[in-house]
Amino acid sequence: MARPDGRGPSQLRPVTLTRGWSSHPEGSVLVEFGGTRVLCTASVTEGVPRWRKGSGLGWVTAEYAMLPRATNTRSDRESVKGRVGGRTHEISRLIGRSLRACIDLKALGENSVVLDCDVLQADGGTRTAAITGAYVALHDAVSWLAARKSLAGKPEKVMHRSVAAVSVGIIAGEPRLDLCYEEDVAAEVDMNVVCTGAGDFVEVQGTGEAGVFARDQLDSLLDLAVAGCAELAEAQRKALL
Repeated sequence: MARPDGRGPSQLRPVTLTRGWSSHPEGSVLVEFGGTRVLCTASVTEGVPRWRKGSGLGWVTAEYAMLPRATNTRSDRESVKGRVGGRTHEISRLIGRSLRACIDLKALGENSVVLDCDVLQADGGTRTAAITGAYVALHDAVSWLAARKSLAGKPEKVMHRSVAAVSVGIIAGEPRLDLCYEEDVAAEVDMNVVCTGAGDFVEVQGTGEAGVFARDQLDSLLDLAVAGCAELAEAQRKALL
């Protein structure tokens, strides 16, 4: 069964990471996974939340949102609704956890970095694109702190590994990498996988959308995801040159 965009089962969509897309934040990246576009910004503040003061540790957290017309139909802004939805909370926490896995908070010192990931256009994989782009934005924010001698440790110790994420799934019995929206809604199995540049897992989220799945199917999906994350790690490395 052909994919909607003609890719092979193990092919990523075209990936672009544009640094410095916004002039005000200490780090900013426009990340594009095919038709999915997410603006990731990293904002630095001196000091940490009250519960962390005096610990010598920094803090990294994230917030995720979608523009009202990021999809085919307009969605109300959550600020207008007066509450943040469960999906938004879940994705924000996932991004924060993923990025904390790549940073030494002691070497960061008592500085805080907030990663804002705003979906400009959605075509599947918004959370995985956000994690992949937020890593590059965070890297630039740490470089900004290093240039001002505001880190507690050496810059190379602060960002001690890279982190990227990709979606995988089974559609019509076939394991596929980096699902677009049309595939995502039809997936029998749907997973989001976060990996380090060395291929270790940070987080695996997977579910049988239309039933159960076997161990060999899980293994094939994880193999696809690790290979995809390795390609994304190389794209991040090139973007940071």
